Amino acid sequence: MSDMEAIKDISGVGEKIAEKLEEAGYTDLMAIAVSPSGQLADDAGVGEATAKKIIQSARASLKMGFMSGMDVLEKRKSVEYITTGSPEFDRLIGGKGVESQAITEAFGEFGSGKTQLGAQLAVNVQLPKDMGGCDGYAVWIDTENTFRPKRIMQLAEKMGLDPEEALKRVKVGRAFSSDHQMLLAEKVADLIENEGINVKIVIMDSLTGLFRAEYVGRGTLASRQQKLNSHLHTLQRLADRFNLAIFVTNQVMSRPDTFFGDPTKAIGGHILGHAATYRLYLRKSKGNKRIARLVDSPCLPDGEAVFTVSEEGIRD
Repeated sequence: MSDMEAIKDISGVGEKIAEKLEEAGYTDLMAIAVSPSGQLADDAGVGEATAKKIIQSARASLKMGFMSGMDVLEKRKSVEYITTGSPEFDRLIGGKGVESQAITEAFGEFGSGKTQLGAQLAVNVQLPKDMGGCDGYAVWIDTENTFRPKRIMQLAEKMGLDPEEALKRVKVGRAFSSDHQMLLAEKVADLIENEGINVKIVIMDSLTGLFRAEYVGRGTLASRQQKLNSHLHTLQRLADRFNLAIFVTNQVMSRPDTFFGDPTKAIGGHILGHAATYRLYLRKSKGNKRIARLVDSPCLPDGEAVFTVSEEGIRD
């Protein structure tokens, strides 16, 4: 049975609703199962109660109920990893690098190495699995005009890849507003399903820049956070559905009320703090040295790693 035939078999879905769902990008049961009911209702042109029934039917077909801890352990075996290029850095985040099915956030001041780490991951994801890659493509959503093709080619050459071929395997979308940024994230599924591109990492540089510019003042904070929350859920659904990694950079602000210690604080508040699986604070050290501190993780202790950013890329 094809994916669309399976959708038509769902209780409450007829020919017309199935066509609307397909037009809106719902091409398999998983896409329906992980969608918010309000969004599906709008896309399919049905009431929210009907949308909830459709989602529940899709989840029942996929057996998305409880599973044992052993089942979760088995599912975790499908997680893939992308090396940062620095074994010391990889050890900090579990030993193998940035993982799929998760959002990894790197925040820090200008020049701390966030974009450079993103560029390295965009190249390293193309490496064979035995070299720390996923033999896949990267999607780069550029909100601050930071993407530089020459840097990708330079890093690719250092990693033994064909520079031009490596550049072709990075799909770039330039976002000009927060709505455009959110739309580009939603379009990643089209690249994978309709164009057959094996996307293994989505890099967003930066996640919060446009939100911060458009929502100014305390009066807009609630709206901004609500929108950011929806955006982060879209990214996490992509990670889960397609077994890919999400790497986002984040801006920081200084806390004037901090008299002792580092006053640097990440933008995004608790919404981003809870959504990011791994949170990394990057800061400058002497020369080309940088320090990465693991601030939050579901299973790893806090710690630090020293790495360098040079023409070679990210290294110990």
